[in-house]
Amino acid sequence: MRPLVQKIKPSRGFSHALYLLLNMLLPLTVFMLVRTGFVSVAIGVILLSKWRMFAVRPRFWLANIRTNAVDLIIGLSVLALMDGTQTNWLQLLYAFLWILWLIFIKPRNDVLWVSLQALSAQAVGLTAVFSAFDHQPLMVLVLAVGFICFFCAHHFFYSFDEEHIRALAYIWAYFGAALTWILGHWLIYYYHVIAQPTLLLFTLAFSLGTLYYLDHFDKLSKSIRRQVIFILITIISVIVVFSDWGDKIV
Repeated sequence: MRPLVQKIKPSRGFSHALYLLLNMLLPLTVFMLVRTGFVSVAIGVILLSKWRMFAVRPRFWLANIRTNAVDLIIGLSVLALMDGTQTNWLQLLYAFLWILWLIFIKPRNDVLWVSLQALSAQAVGLTAVFSAFDHQPLMVLVLAVGFICFFCAHHFFYSFDEEHIRALAYIWAYFGAALTWILGHWLIYYYHVIAQPTLLLFTLAFSLGTLYYLDHFDKLSKSIRRQVIFILITIISVIVVFSDWGDKIV
């Protein structure tokens, strides 16, 4: 079922300027709230910014939530990353990247950009989860990763009009949750930022997504398939072999 909420994207004139201003205002407002210690209020502001999801009959709410989930993942993840650091310039950088997302990435709806939206949301979302909730019980991490993987996979396959969207999204969510359950016992961080499950899931998502994208448009040759698979296996092998398996930040 396609959602009833439509994106408002004025292309010029006063409406376009107002659109840009409102998109810049949200990240800057969240930045100021985080700096002043009102993190709970910042969460409320982000959720209120998506009020249009519920401005329809309740039977359409679930579809609208799935459609807007990627945007919510980005917003809440940026908030978590902002709250996880006291460095002013880094918080501003997060706000600036969020503005770029809202203005240049989120409005695009062709297949390539929607695929990049899904990949970006998964990368940012998982980074935030393992940065902000690394001291939470393992089950919390498993559930959070599962939800993020499901909504990002659903967003990715939706743009292709895939017949088995929900099944594929559930499979990817289960895989991400299972991988987190296993690696959560030896949680390794690279440069104190990127957790090993985040890096592995990003590598797998990018490689498998590339294969799916090329195959969908009949551009996937045997040579390209071999190259992508070889690069994927090489990267995973390097990560696994050269990691210090023992609750350690590297």
